Amino acid sequence: MTKHEFYIKRCIELAKNGLGTTYPNPLVGSVVVYKDQIIGEGWHRKAGEPHAEVNAVNAVKDKSLLKDATIYVTLEPCSHFGKTPPCCDLIIANKIPNVVIGTVDPFAKVAGNGIKRLVESGKNVTIGVLEEECNELNKRFFTFHKKKRPYVVLKWAETSDGFIAPKKILKQVQHDKLAPVWITNPYSRQLVHKWRTEEQAILVGTNTVLEDNPKLDARDFVGNNPIRIVLDKTGKISEKFNVKDASLKTIFITESKKFTSTENCTYENAIFGNSLAHSILNILYKNNIQSVLIEGGTTTLQTFINEGLWDEARIFNGSIKFQDGLEAPKINGEISSSFDIIKDHINIIRNYD
Repeated sequence: MTKHEFYIKRCIELAKNGLGTTYPNPLVGSVVVYKDQIIGEGWHRKAGEPHAEVNAVNAVKDKSLLKDATIYVTLEPCSHFGKTPPCCDLIIANKIPNVVIGTVDPFAKVAGNGIKRLVESGKNVTIGVLEEECNELNKRFFTFHKKKRPYVVLKWAETSDGFIAPKKILKQVQHDKLAPVWITNPYSRQLVHKWRTEEQAILVGTNTVLEDNPKLDARDFVGNNPIRIVLDKTGKISEKFNVKDASLKTIFITESKKFTSTENCTYENAIFGNSLAHSILNILYKNNIQSVLIEGGTTTLQTFINEGLWDEARIFNGSIKFQDGLEAPKINGEISSSFDIIKDHINIIRNYD
């Protein structure tokens, strides 16, 4: 590992602290190095707050060292005014001579302009250090700006014999309420809630709501709740269901014209045909949603699989059997990683097409 790679790797570690809190901004980490020692580091925490470079420079106690320092950053420094001033101006104003960048920003307002500004101001700029890792860090941001759609994560749990639900929806009595039969253990379910805090939205189909009445929040983990996206073609979901409690921002995708949007409950129209997944992602893109976790039933999940509109599938394999029931989705892809949570086995499949 080279010196530049060592410090960019640290930047990546810092940037991950912002996962789930920076939308619509990317994940960015930065360190300032003087004579092979980190003298300041930071990451972007939330949209509207200081960027990673600002936090790293502000963390430097002796600002006189900056004129002989190197600043490392995972993503090209911005050169435009948004909610915060350009980071290029900060680097130039502090006379930092060396800038090492992981990858170029695909966002149209940056897209090489930051690098150009730095070079024109006389900075020694190095680009493309751990570029693949830096691109992976911002796979959601890059997918949104390059493919004009959200990054799509599919998630489901299936039994050891390949079913996601029993033939008849069996229910357990729990605190005088009906509860679903779980395929996975509580620790796996907590991991799912962690994942919900990391994605900007969560999507389910009509049947999932009617059968399970989910809240679609992240109550079992600390973090932001995702925007709820609910498919409701003909308006079957009544006010008694949790997704209509107005506690979280919710977007209903429907063919029905009878609904009126309110502050926390909006309706978008789509044609429920052969290109439904494409239509849904167009709606989410229009609403500036960069990533979506799809937890819907087999029909909803298979719709995205069949149209090839998915990036990741996270599949829990439980140890129980149903013998018969609703079959799990059918998917092809490359297993990028796998791990176990007690008796649950989880495969992460990536779609590199």
